[in-house]
Amino acid sequence: MTALCIVALCAGPVAVGAPASVQPALDIHVGQADAFSRIEFHWAGAARMDVKRAGQLLTLSFSRDAKPDIATLKSVPMKWVKSVDVRHEHGRIVFAITLTDDADAATGNADGADFVNVFAKAAPPPAPPSPQTPPPTRPDPVPQGGVVQMKVTQDGGQLKLDFPWRNPLGAAVFRRGDAIWIVFDAAAKIDLTQAPKNVTQFSSMQALSGPGYSAIRIATRSPVPFEVANLGSDWTVILEPTAQVPFVPVKLTRDDSAGPAALTAALSGATGVYWVDDPVVGDKVAVVTAQAPAKGIPIPHDFVQFTVLQSAQGMAVSSNADDLAVTFSGDIVTISRPKGLALSPTTNPQDMASSVNAPKPAAMPGLIGDDWSATGGAGYLARYDALVMPVADEEEKGAEGPTEGHMALARYLIGQGLAFEAIGVLNDAFRTHPTLGGEAEFRALRGMARAMAGRYKEAETDLAAPVLDDNPAANLWRGYVLAKTSQWADAKTAFSAGRPALTAFPAYWKQRFGRAAALTGLALNDVPGARSWIDFALGNPIGPDEDAQNQLVDAEVDQAEGDSGNALRKYQQLAGLPQDQVAGPAELRATQMQLASNAITPSQAIDIYDGLRYRWRGDAFELDTVRALGQLYLSQGRYREALEAFRSAGKDLPDLPETAQLQADLTNAFKTLFLEGQADGLQPIQALALFYDFKELTPVGADGDAMVRRLTRRLVDVDLLPQAEELLKYQVDNRLEGVPKAQVATDLAVIDLMDRKPEDALDAINGSRTTVLPQPLNLQRRIVAARALTGLSQYDTALEMLGSDTSADATDARAEIVWDQKAWPQAGAIFEKQLGDRYKDPRPLTEIQEGQLLRAAVAYSLAGDDASLTRLRQRFTPFIDGARDPAALRVALAGLNGGDVAPSDFSRISADNQLFAGWVAQMKSRFDQAPLPAPRSPQVARQAAADAPGPGKG
Repeated sequence: MTALCIVALCAGPVAVGAPASVQPALDIHVGQADAFSRIEFHWAGAARMDVKRAGQLLTLSFSRDAKPDIATLKSVPMKWVKSVDVRHEHGRIVFAITLTDDADAATGNADGADFVNVFAKAAPPPAPPSPQTPPPTRPDPVPQGGVVQMKVTQDGGQLKLDFPWRNPLGAAVFRRGDAIWIVFDAAAKIDLTQAPKNVTQFSSMQALSGPGYSAIRIATRSPVPFEVANLGSDWTVILEPTAQVPFVPVKLTRDDSAGPAALTAALSGATGVYWVDDPVVGDKVAVVTAQAPAKGIPIPHDFVQFTVLQSAQGMAVSSNADDLAVTFSGDIVTISRPKGLALSPTTNPQDMASSVNAPKPAAMPGLIGDDWSATGGAGYLARYDALVMPVADEEEKGAEGPTEGHMALARYLIGQGLAFEAIGVLNDAFRTHPTLGGEAEFRALRGMARAMAGRYKEAETDLAAPVLDDNPAANLWRGYVLAKTSQWADAKTAFSAGRPALTAFPAYWKQRFGRAAALTGLALNDVPGARSWIDFALGNPIGPDEDAQNQLVDAEVDQAEGDSGNALRKYQQLAGLPQDQVAGPAELRATQMQLASNAITPSQAIDIYDGLRYRWRGDAFELDTVRALGQLYLSQGRYREALEAFRSAGKDLPDLPETAQLQADLTNAFKTLFLEGQADGLQPIQALALFYDFKELTPVGADGDAMVRRLTRRLVDVDLLPQAEELLKYQVDNRLEGVPKAQVATDLAVIDLMDRKPEDALDAINGSRTTVLPQPLNLQRRIVAARALTGLSQYDTALEMLGSDTSADATDARAEIVWDQKAWPQAGAIFEKQLGDRYKDPRPLTEIQEGQLLRAAVAYSLAGDDASLTRLRQRFTPFIDGARDPAALRVALAGLNGGDVAPSDFSRISADNQLFAGWVAQMKSRFDQAPLPAPRSPQVARQAAADAPGPGKG
């Protein structure tokens, strides 16, 4: 082998792990020959190699750690090797080598180096002359001396039992009761002397043998998990494994092709069948051994005449019949009896259905047959069990089997009113036979079952199938579903088309169809049509529950016909019934009529509505009650209760049109409060709290912008600046884009400046930048940004932001900048220029003008410009007595040379309170006078409300 490896290293691509001048702890050599690939591990010093194999994963673990050069190992492609991974674990180096599916491996030590040879698996042995004995030509697996020495390795709770054979052989490992069996297809003595004592995994271990096999029976203290691994000719059984070992499950299949019923299993590499004596039970177990990799039966399968036991390798069958046969041919294992196994019936489902008098198809898809609900003399369960038997056989045959058993069982379940069960049976048939979707009876049956179960959207899909077009019975079901989902116009069309089939239905469905059609007529204001349909339903009485529901609709028709007295009397009678689904709507209608006639007060009606909405949940009645309660709250000015009531229902019934109407009520109420000014009567803080609690209702666009602007004005008016900032910031961060975002962000920045938060103001401007803005808005944003920069003492940047803008607002901002810079000559000139010819008007100065005069005088004094100060004094002395702060003006106009004021005192005299307060007042005025965004037209607004998907989408 060493010589062959040297030839391989010279003949093929060779790489050495490290240059000769470097002596690493581990050197790796890789070589390739025609017949095998080789990896050698050369250690500088001793190192033990432990080998494990699980399927095609070969793991080499060395007793030392090292950092070898693995570039060659990773880069040189090796035949029969998929990949090599290197790990460092607990002071050891581990090589995980994944072999190709057709590869085998051998390990060893030669010339002081550990090696791995990877080569093609040996060809399978020729077919044995007898399927019950191992191939006679295989290499003898029994070691010399005829003894197999079991080796034991224990790692924590995991126990490994290794059986090293001379050559590969087949094995089976299975569980019977609390015992784990290991069977090899070769007769040898198995030495168990190394079996550990006093372990938790097992209590005893016994070696057995028989013709052609060797076995070990391990009696466990409890059913411990077990797995199997194989490496070449070594088999390893692992008790309580800590990691998953690759495992191929074996599937059992029924086989009727050769005559009597039998079971087959594809067990690749099967090598023999042995009837092994169980010394504890006293019977025999049929054991089928097989070669690696591991394959077995994950869970036991119990049959009448035998049990297929759980196995991790091979198969084992415990027999309850004397004539049970277990054979194999190639990879196919067969379990049989001369007269066949007792398995599921093989009767044709059509014949079986006939034998139990299965429900027959109705005269027309969509009708309910007279025999569908019949149970026969034996009762419901007996007929159900008989109908299930063909279904089980159809299940076993899958896509190649018929579906008549499924269809017959579905008819029976529909006849019994078991809609959900019928849906399950029909869906199961459709899973294996998708072509059923094009058959009229299948689509009708499933549509009927779904309609009965309240799955109206799914039912509508089935009943709209083209194969049911022009089908009167299907049209009645379609009308029923459309009425349940309040699609009234389409429902009326469907009921009209289905009227010819109405008399063919049982009385129960005659009532339901008639009642649904009457409600359709009421919804479409077709009162004569509603009267005709409800009279038909009343003419087919079947029981108190259905009759009461018909009487409720009858009262509604009376009310629509104008007979209010008779309608109210019927409502009040029905309100006392124990059926809540009737009594609740009746009380609602009676209360509405009494409230309209002032027979009860709104407070009394609110109490009734509030109780009714918890009396019956989950359909249109709940939504009608909530709508009535919300509208009544609004009319009483109880806005919060109204919005909470509107929002409390409809989330679980998104498909009903009443839900859309309820959402429209909620949206309209919110708009009425905050867009049309109805909330103006609330205190600002109350209005703000109400808005925040329902802010998800704020519409996108002009209406929403106008709501926020209106509420912001109220908050700014009463100096609730932080609340106004929070409101606008939410809009900017979450709801707006483009120009609207920039406009609202500008308002936010102005309020931040009013609240003396220049940094927040600058963030609002910078966070809403966009490339295209109207010129007026762009100029306004530049002025606001300049004021914010001034507040942050960034004067040069602020002046650059203003540029050449000479507007009044820009001049005010520029004056603030030069004042803060203490550029007194420029500041005095700007403030005097802002006053202009105001001295010619004898009226008292405004707050802003008084502040400008004060600053101009102080600036000229500090600049030493006595001439300018004298000019101001001459022009504005007459205004001192009428000023808000005459003492400050008198000192400022006197100047430094005209009084006892030192320069340091001017900081107090020239405080900017007046000027800033005047600017805040000016900004409030602008907020009040700024036009709100134009709301959409009522038609557009109504359409948007109708299209709204639900709360929180605005």
